[in-house]
Amino acid sequence: MSLDFAKLPKAVASRLAKLGIRQPFDLVLHLPLRYEDETHLYTIADAPMGVPVMVEGTVEHADITFRPRRQLVARISDGSSELFVRLLHFYPNQQQQLAEGKRVRLLGEIRRGFFGEEMVHPKVRSVGSETPLAEALTPIYPTVNGLAQPPLRKLVNQALNHCVLDDTLPEVLRHDLGLMPFDAAVRLLHQPTPDTAQRALSERTHAAWLRLKFDELLAQQLSMRLAYRRRREQTAPSLRATGLLAQQLLASLPFGLTGAQTKVLAEIRHDLASTHPMQRLLQGDVGAGKTIVAALAALDAIEAGHQAALMAPTEILAEQHYKKLSQWLAPLGIEVVWLAGSLKPAAKAAAIARVESGEAWLAVGTHALFQESVSFARLGLAIVDEQHRFGVHQRLALRGKGGSPHQLMMSATPIPRTLAMSFYADLDVSVIDELPPGRTPIKTRLVNDARREEMVEQVRKVCSEGRQVYWVCPLIEESEALELQTAIDTHVALSESLPEYRVGLVHGRLKPAEKAEVMAAFARNEVQVLVATTVIEVGVDVPNATLMVIEHAERMGLAQLHQLRGRVGRGALESSCILLYSAPLGEVAKQRLKVIFETTDGFLIAREDLRIRGPGEFLGARQSGVPMLRFADLERDTVLLEQARDVAGTLLDHHPAVVEAHLDRWLSGREELLKA
Repeated sequence: MSLDFAKLPKAVASRLAKLGIRQPFDLVLHLPLRYEDETHLYTIADAPMGVPVMVEGTVEHADITFRPRRQLVARISDGSSELFVRLLHFYPNQQQQLAEGKRVRLLGEIRRGFFGEEMVHPKVRSVGSETPLAEALTPIYPTVNGLAQPPLRKLVNQALNHCVLDDTLPEVLRHDLGLMPFDAAVRLLHQPTPDTAQRALSERTHAAWLRLKFDELLAQQLSMRLAYRRRREQTAPSLRATGLLAQQLLASLPFGLTGAQTKVLAEIRHDLASTHPMQRLLQGDVGAGKTIVAALAALDAIEAGHQAALMAPTEILAEQHYKKLSQWLAPLGIEVVWLAGSLKPAAKAAAIARVESGEAWLAVGTHALFQESVSFARLGLAIVDEQHRFGVHQRLALRGKGGSPHQLMMSATPIPRTLAMSFYADLDVSVIDELPPGRTPIKTRLVNDARREEMVEQVRKVCSEGRQVYWVCPLIEESEALELQTAIDTHVALSESLPEYRVGLVHGRLKPAEKAEVMAAFARNEVQVLVATTVIEVGVDVPNATLMVIEHAERMGLAQLHQLRGRVGRGALESSCILLYSAPLGEVAKQRLKVIFETTDGFLIAREDLRIRGPGEFLGARQSGVPMLRFADLERDTVLLEQARDVAGTLLDHHPAVVEAHLDRWLSGREELLKA
């Protein structure tokens, strides 16, 4: 049976596209969320309560009642007993369907109600005395408004008959792995027979699910390994340096490198000296010292005669990098320019000209760095901080500024092992796994926000000792629906409660210059309390700030809480973080707060964050560019992931035709984004 997408009505094609379905095979991989059992018919007398069941009978009586509200009530009998059907919202065709004397089949849960045993809003189907039962479980698919289940099922069935479902895996390999044939697996998932183990289906542990999960993980591994191999075929400038500039910088600093920093710097230098473009992810917990490592890498690039660029996601963070790098590099005679959207046209044009001429060796900025008007004389190294917060096209655009420059991506959100194996399989990963000496552990306290006044007194005590405080609020403006305390109201309240101290305010809607002015005043201790939204999540470094109060901590993600907490404890002074929460707490909020209270280990926190939120949110708004896993679960399917990783290497080395067929089936041209 043919299935021509070009001939589908525009409205249907549009709704399918919203589901990510643009070609027939996408329908094959559009798997059910759950199933309804219309293969078994109970008598009303024998039907169990509280679980979905199907019964059949004749409508004995039907009426519209108005107490306690307007509703359609019908009494159904099958000779063994009777039950009532209640529809709180109904249409004329449903009245006709439930008219007296009509024979109907009902699917729903029976429970005790006002009239007796009843079904509320069951699935109702008109039948004759000989209407056959379904031979397979009825699949319920993810869908969108305007696309009902029956036409979607019809399209899926057409796709199953139209598409080639041959195995992409060699038979010997499939057999050794103990996997079902692809054809059998996908047909079973769309049309399971009544004797299929329904628990295994719903928990996605059935052999058919395992086959689909493995194939999905294999496609991801293959695509990322291919991206890695293609990159190895490209040429990049060999940035081999004597390390003289780096030695001069280190000699000028009041601290030395930790063992972990020395190790990752050696890994980066090895890559920079290669003629293949580096694509390395530098991970380090909050305060582990990633910036100095990036600065030393940039100096090696500069010493080798090439420019470097550092891009950060927010102006606050980018400007902090600019100031710190200028302070470090200017004494070495190296010009650092600042490029951000907030610059006035003349200043921006001057900065772009110095980058283009090559006079500026290091450019620091936000996404303004990859605008079309910016071109580098000889870009050798692109550094991207908090890389998961950029869209993949943005990262590609920056790298495209210099042909094939080396790329160093930094993240203060440690990536759990399974996530790194899966979503970062095409990257080399370096980890700074120790903190610099002198960092004091941060004490974390959970406090009910009913004790807010006590916290204000705690702030007063800290300020009286000459130290400073962050007070973080999640929203800028009042939202009645969420009933969240706002940064603006909190700033007013703290200013009134602490008249002897200066209270500053920073949020995302301030102009960059205003934001920078307040932050600079806080850094100089001219502002003692800084009320802020989560714009201070990354990059702000004020060692004298030793207390952080976080409002509505129960509404924030673990990684965000950990990042925020890392803004204190940046000196030798004892530091604390108070997490204010509103009771009662939901189960997920309890889990998050328990983890953040019990540990400061970024990797453990990241692993728990992945478990609670899943990889989609963990990677940041699904902007990573990597096709998100639809079927596999990184926590539960680690064994399948490891198998897929091993098989990917074998297939790439010995079965290129299999690789091409498998990627065509699963990615269908979407692998371009994986190059970032």
